[in-house]
Amino acid sequence: MRARFSLLVLALAQLVIALDYNIVYVALPDIGAGLGFSPHDLQWVVSAYVVTTGGFLLLGGRTADLLGRRRTFVAAALVYAGSSLAGGLAESAGALVAVRAAQGIGGSLLFPATLALINTLYAKGPARNRAVAVWGAAGAAGLCFGSLLGGVLVEAFGWRSVFFVNVPVAAALAWAGRRLFPADGPRTGPRRYDVTGALAGTGGITLLVFSLIHAPEAGWTSPSTLLGATLAAVLLTVFAVVEIRARDPLVPARLFAHRGLLAAMALTALYSATFSSLPYFLTLYFQSVRGYGAFTTGLAFLVPAVVTALGTRAGELAVARVGVPRMLAGGMALGAGGAVALGLALTGDGSYLLLLPGIVLLGIGQGAAWTGMWIAAASEVAAEDQGVASGMASTTLQVGGAVGLALLVALSSGAAHGPPDGNQLTGIRIAVFAVAATLCCGAPLTLALRTGRTPAA
Repeated sequence: MRARFSLLVLALAQLVIALDYNIVYVALPDIGAGLGFSPHDLQWVVSAYVVTTGGFLLLGGRTADLLGRRRTFVAAALVYAGSSLAGGLAESAGALVAVRAAQGIGGSLLFPATLALINTLYAKGPARNRAVAVWGAAGAAGLCFGSLLGGVLVEAFGWRSVFFVNVPVAAALAWAGRRLFPADGPRTGPRRYDVTGALAGTGGITLLVFSLIHAPEAGWTSPSTLLGATLAAVLLTVFAVVEIRARDPLVPARLFAHRGLLAAMALTALYSATFSSLPYFLTLYFQSVRGYGAFTTGLAFLVPAVVTALGTRAGELAVARVGVPRMLAGGMALGAGGAVALGLALTGDGSYLLLLPGIVLLGIGQGAAWTGMWIAAASEVAAEDQGVASGMASTTLQVGGAVGLALLVALSSGAAHGPPDGNQLTGIRIAVFAVAATLCCGAPLTLALRTGRTPAA
């Protein structure tokens, strides 16, 4: 019974992380009007969360390994509660962006701690696969239900409610984690941080994600974009040199010899660049092309949420029958087919029912792939490295999402011509077809998982 309640808390934590990623989407117009955001700056209500989450994930994963997974989980949940309360009380645009950055730091601590707890509390095999599937279903549901919940809250209570709703949930998570999870045991090794590596890695990744998000608006050759990319390259180079020489590195070099983990990191990047970018374009389609309101847009994401959650369960069952590599390849193939079907069904006046075949295929493939890639990322990784391994895989998830969305937005904006409405619809369809083509590239990556092993000590 304790194991079930623990899994419920871990799944709820993942739900909160996913909800915070996109619950603000439908609230953006009201937030902009209420706090006086300029159209150019409003994107940072979303981007500030993504930038800091992506930049601090490696540090968050190492923190979970060094300071303890329960301590990190509880502290991260409290950061979420406090920053969400501050967000609901924010009276200026700058304050709200700062709050979203703080929420991102909370996410960068909570995500690897949650995944590391799953990979150490549940034995490898069916028990862990089931836990990852439940955790993944919660994340998938959060990504899709975020739009629905945001629409309901904004229409009923105003935009501040999308922040206040997190406060009691995050506080309850901190309390439950303290009560349910086993105490962090004493460490046999030193508790030293690689401070130089942490600063260089965090700064480099943060600047990289910032540049990728900033580039579509400012221009890929603008001085600010080029400066950010150059500084990111310099810091990441420094990070690589420091990690090679450090006695207690932020990322142990032995993990870079783990082919299965490296393949899983590539898959998380591809997953986020494709599956995770689609809600952005579907939101544009529903609201800008079809004229849906906030609540109706949220309802339109109900079917994707349910199907994706079912896909995580299907992925768990498929792993037991065909193994992780084949299941992942199948999930990518289903996603590619679903994206093609969805792109063909996107029209200016067609019924929502025409979208369902593509949505169902996409949801099943997305859910199955989500479960499989996290099983692959944890496979054969030692218990003392689970936190940083989770941080590595989730970092590539965030960076992949930033790269994918930036490229797809640029492709969507620049590839179509014609009247404004038709131009936007054509751009959305081109982006969806590009997702299908990119997902086809995922199959070769799964081949590396067949031979991915931890090298002998």
